[in-house]
Amino acid sequence: MDIFEKTRELGEMIQESELMKAAKELEAKQNEDEEASALMKEFNLNRINLARDMQNGKISRENAIKKNTDAFNDMCEKSPIIKEYVRAKQEFDAMVQQVNQILNY
Repeated sequence: MDIFEKTRELGEMIQESELMKAAKELEAKQNEDEEASALMKEFNLNRINLARDMQNGKISRENAIKKNTDAFNDMCEKSPIIKEYVRAKQEFDAMVQQVNQILNY
C-alpha cells in the first residue's frame, strides 16, 4: 500500500467514526427543527450586523466579540438541539485536530 491508499483509508475511517456520524445526525436534526433554524438565522444576521458595525467604527472589536459570544451562548441555551450539535461538532473537531497533530509530527 502506498501513502495515498492509507490516506484514503484514514478519510474513510474518519467518515465512519461515531463522532462524525453523531455530528451529521445532530446537524440534520438542527436543520429540520424550525425553532433551531430560526435561531440560527437570527444569530447569523446579528453576526453580519456586528461585522458591519465594527467595520464602520460603531463598535470595538472586543465589544463585537463579546456580543457575538453572548448571542451564541443564548442561542445554545434556547435550543437543546443546537447545544447538542455544537458539543458533537467540538468533539469531532478535537479528534480531527489530534489526527492533524499526529500527521504534522
